[in-house]
Amino acid sequence: RAPRGDAFRVASWNVNGLRSVLTKGFTDWLTLCDADVVGLQETRLPGGEVPASLRVVGGYEGTFRDAERPGYSGVALYARRPADEVVPVFGVPVLDAEGRLVAARYGDVLVVNGYFPNGSGKDRDNGRVPYKLDFYRALHAWLEPYRARGAHVVVMGDFNTAHEPIDLARPKQNEATSGFLPAEREELARWLRTGWADAFRRLEPGPDHYTWWSQRFGVREKNIGWRIDYTLVPEATMRHVRAARVHPDVRGSDHCPITLDLDPALASAR
Repeated sequence: RAPRGDAFRVASWNVNGLRSVLTKGFTDWLTLCDADVVGLQETRLPGGEVPASLRVVGGYEGTFRDAERPGYSGVALYARRPADEVVPVFGVPVLDAEGRLVAARYGDVLVVNGYFPNGSGKDRDNGRVPYKLDFYRALHAWLEPYRARGAHVVVMGDFNTAHEPIDLARPKQNEATSGFLPAEREELARWLRTGWADAFRRLEPGPDHYTWWSQRFGVREKNIGWRIDYTLVPEATMRHVRAARVHPDVRGSDHCPITLDLDPALASAR
């Protein structure tokens, strides 16, 4: 448990299957996390109606976006209180089809939960990199009016990109691997050049902080990981950030959760 104090806390976790993680202590983690809003990625629910058992979990009510393909991708926002507004994102069929974004406003905070595409194709040939970059660029363009007018936006989730060599344990061995390709890193760098801040890295400059590990035996125990889960906020919002953390001790998925604490006044109901 990370003490929250007087803060508005958002959490993000790629759960690698919501129904699976529910059998691995998810509800206990939800209580201990003490977040106001929790974004989940890779929920992988079947198509159609969300089961009633998943709509409310541990006192949190969920808002879901599923892929057209059953059991693939999918995101959810769980929150302790109803959103002031659920905000549609994109409206571009080819980008909406995979159920990768859900956004809602809480007071003056727009929380955008994203499961960014992996660039690796079905033959591990980096064939999805163009789609991945299109997704990044479309979301950046969609968010730009919000950022430009000074809105407090939290873009959180699995970005599927390690930005710098410090963000993965073995950068040299992965220079040709999707997630650390020059084009992918440059696109994330472009976000940071154009008014966005990586909240965790701004507060923690040190190495060995990762959020994803291969499921090969012993990899997580040796901390041979990647930091590919982020909370990005506009530069103007950084002064309201009280903490940004990764939680590698939380198991149940090949990713670990991350949290961001903000000035609670930002999220006061409107």
